Order: sequence, then C-alpha cells, then structure tokens
Amino acid sequence: MPRYEYRCRSCGDTFELSRPMAESSDPAACPAGHEDTVKLLSTVAVGGTASAPAPTPKSGGGGGGCCGGGCCS
Repeated sequence: MPRYEYRCRSCGDTFELSRPMAESSDPAACPAGHEDTVKLLSTVAVGGTASAPAPTPKSGGGGGGCCGGGCCS
C-alpha cells in the first residue's frame, strides 16, 4: 500500500499515512488532531543497473542494414 506524506497547517508537523491510491486526496487529520492538512508532493528515486545488454540493429541479410532489403546500394 502506498505511503503519502502530509503537513499540518496548524502545527507544522509532517506525517505519513499508508492508504489506498483512491484515498490519497481524502482529508487526513494530523496526529495532534488538527484537520487543516495538505498532501505533500513526494519524489521517488529509482536506481539500479541494466541487466540485459542493449539490442543490436538487425541487418536484412545482405549486410546493408539501412532498409534491410538491399535497395540502398
């Protein structure tokens, strides 16, 4: 279940809630009980390495490769 970050406009605290995506924009009370909160825009960093080599261009048999049919002599 996704986690969303909110900030309370009354006390300034930030807090997170786990809730379904369909409820991400629903009102959320802060842990101190204040109702005036706003959902914060979160950024996600995704990292990693490529596990497969880059594809190589296919040639059309005759070695030309530009259109694969040998029409580019």
